[in-house]
Amino acid sequence: MSAAAPSAGTSVSLALLGHPNSGKTALFNLLTGSRQKVANYAGVTVERKEGLLMTASGQRVRVLDLPGAYSLNALSADEAVTRDVITGQRAGEASPELLVCVVDATNLRMGLRMVLETKTMALPMVLVLNMSDAARRAGIAIDRAVLERELGMAVVETVGIQKGGAHELLEFLDGWRKPGTATVQAWQPQGIAQVLHTQQEARRILQLAVREPEGLTRLDDRIDRVVLHPLWGMVLLAATMFFMFQAVFSWAEMPMEAIKSAFAALAEAANAHLPEGVLRSLLVDGILAGAGGVLVFLPQILILFLFILALEDSGYLPRAAFLLDRVMGTVGLSGRSFIPLLSSFACAIPGIMATRTITHWRERLVTIMIAPLMTCSARLPVYALLIAAFIPAQTVWGVFSLQGLVMFALYMGGIVSAMAVAAVMKIWRGKVQPTPLIMELPPYRLPSLRSLASGLYERAAIFLKRVGGIILALTVLLWFLSTYPGAPVGSTGPAIQYSYAGQLGALLEIIFAPIGFTWQIAVALVPGMAAREVVVSALGTVYALSATGDDVASSLGPLIAQQWSLATALSLLVWFVFAPQCFSTLATVRRETNSWRLAALMAAYLFALAYGASFITYRLALAWGGN
Repeated sequence: MSAAAPSAGTSVSLALLGHPNSGKTALFNLLTGSRQKVANYAGVTVERKEGLLMTASGQRVRVLDLPGAYSLNALSADEAVTRDVITGQRAGEASPELLVCVVDATNLRMGLRMVLETKTMALPMVLVLNMSDAARRAGIAIDRAVLERELGMAVVETVGIQKGGAHELLEFLDGWRKPGTATVQAWQPQGIAQVLHTQQEARRILQLAVREPEGLTRLDDRIDRVVLHPLWGMVLLAATMFFMFQAVFSWAEMPMEAIKSAFAALAEAANAHLPEGVLRSLLVDGILAGAGGVLVFLPQILILFLFILALEDSGYLPRAAFLLDRVMGTVGLSGRSFIPLLSSFACAIPGIMATRTITHWRERLVTIMIAPLMTCSARLPVYALLIAAFIPAQTVWGVFSLQGLVMFALYMGGIVSAMAVAAVMKIWRGKVQPTPLIMELPPYRLPSLRSLASGLYERAAIFLKRVGGIILALTVLLWFLSTYPGAPVGSTGPAIQYSYAGQLGALLEIIFAPIGFTWQIAVALVPGMAAREVVVSALGTVYALSATGDDVASSLGPLIAQQWSLATALSLLVWFVFAPQCFSTLATVRRETNSWRLAALMAAYLFALAYGASFITYRLALAWGGN
């Protein structure tokens, strides 16, 4: 496919094509490093990742990471985008000059069919046997010469999660040049006969090129006997989720205390060295009490993401989807909904976008509508604040943290509520059966430390940008609204009661008083519609300005524990289980469904659930003596 080396400075565009869990994106990260940009394809919310690679000879390579796909006979939005890019059907985007087909070397059968399917287009292609080290450890021998002969393309080995693991591919790209003339064949959807022929051809090539040890019992199969067991698999899944939420509290305690101490010292220094006035109030009561009150929860958010990324990287998530398929079928969903819903624990936006893999529109719509009931990481600071303030830091049965149990109960409340809403929608939409779940299970593998570190760094950067961007801006705005126009001469009480924010809170308190919310809580809910985390910073700002000027940034929990009743705290916790979503989530629903009506319906039903559940919780708590 290549011979002479290209001249320095030439440019090539290539696309990485592969099935989900083939390690394609890890290889993309290895090739491009930090030279990446992420956007969405025009007209759809499918993510587009593009990066730049410079070879040793100076060849400039534009690398496109295509969405994972099992076939060009697209069933989902992801697969449709991949098909359109490869076939040149996307407006303003030409077919890639080189197609890099990434397959899992431990399970070559999974990706070989699409390689053969794509080969009919006569595009320049190279086959990449990724995870080749894992294949060798399993005793799987792949005859690359046979593959090259049968497929008519170069074959290279890579280890996408290992530094230097792409050297063979880099050497190939360094010597590859564009064909002088290339006639790309138009792609035609395959009929049943063609699909069967392609499968037979894939089996024939595998018999020639791949040898496995006689009587090999894969470790994956032995693990799956437990993981996919109807009883023990469910016990393992429940235990994993339970341990995750226990860890969110237990592991984060020390770093959270360090961050609290740092901000307390900053506030003390500002009070000591700045004269009393607007600047000190802005810094101490606004920025430190607000943004600092959110930043303290970064360790808990990163621990939550660590578990999600590790479960995803290990190959466990698709198995959990299979395990839950029958359970979710009782409410009209399939196991396909599990991964988008689990993604929503991090943030509802990528969770809603992940529903693109669900082929049935009604099932996808239900998943979109219940995704916000999964407790996103933005709600974690609110939960952590209230639990730490009102739930004793003690152990239950000598092992479990009571605070962790309450956190687990809140997360389970969201899950159970989501399933209940899905069941109601199943009744409403009639007898529509969920589509059968057909999914290839990826091999188990130890999560890559490089991948986990990269994922946590990315999440931390996103969180810090939010703290330094929208959260800081809203905190400063709220400080201004809470400070001006000031108290009239001769008035009594904190000046904030006479401010713009205080006047707004007095109006909103009429609506929220029946569920136990004070005017300070009502004020904090308003900027919380832009970002959930802002609720904590807003409470910090409001209470800092309501107090005597002492450092409230580090003592908001004890302060609200003194001023709120337990019934109010429980009501607010329950509110956030169902709380109407932030504007960004509603905008994502609008883009995914192409309907503002559905976005408004989501906001309305979540508000009704939140208000109703909080009202019941508040009244029951009062009746049981939670004043």
